[in-house]
Amino acid sequence: MARMAKHPLSAQALGHAQADKRIEVLQLVGEQGSISQAARAARVSYKAAWQALHTLTNLAGEPLVDSSVGGSGGGGARLTPAGERLLQAARAMEAARREVLDRFNGGPALAAPRTSMRNALRARVRSLESSGPRDPMVSVRLILDGGEPLSSLVTRESADLLGLAPGVPLLALCKATAVVISAAGQEDGVVALPGRVMGISRGHARDEVTLALHGEQRLVGFSARPNRLRVGSRALACLPDSAVVLALAG
Repeated sequence: MARMAKHPLSAQALGHAQADKRIEVLQLVGEQGSISQAARAARVSYKAAWQALHTLTNLAGEPLVDSSVGGSGGGGARLTPAGERLLQAARAMEAARREVLDRFNGGPALAAPRTSMRNALRARVRSLESSGPRDPMVSVRLILDGGEPLSSLVTRESADLLGLAPGVPLLALCKATAVVISAAGQEDGVVALPGRVMGISRGHARDEVTLALHGEQRLVGFSARPNRLRVGSRALACLPDSAVVLALAG
């Protein structure tokens, strides 16, 4: 791999430390000396393991793994000094996180990652569906805390790296600009989340609308003008499954 300038450790690369499958793959590469063996140990595909390493390298800004293919000694992989530093920092962050949680005797707080996405909904995986083992896409069926169903379309590698399975707690993230809100009765057969309008910010061509969903969760989206929405009125929010991003909640 081409050498890059040394960068400070990236908080984005560290993610949720041991809860992040990417860090687990990196750790296993260091232990196994092989990307394929690390993939088997992590119970993900070889492609998913490579995706994890590429993502971490992009976030870190420098090579984390040196790999070779074939040759008299066979192929192998080892961590670069940057990869070792990232693992050490991940372990330290996880230890500090556990210490804080133990001190307050509570579970991990459900806080949204710092992104431009306005919406972060607490949910659990209900099921994973696809058209077959060769289908590169997986439909993740979710249940929000209020009981409403929601879906997210992800790649099979992403589902593997997140360790998705029924019952796993998640945050369902979505940009407000991807959420279309309409008055109840205007859904035209589209599956949507029901709620009540909490606030409206009027605009020229569209209004920004905040909905209160079941379970006291809030959702922000937009409604084209003119519309019949008023504070307190019933409304529906449509979220395309391709626009829903999943993040581990703990």
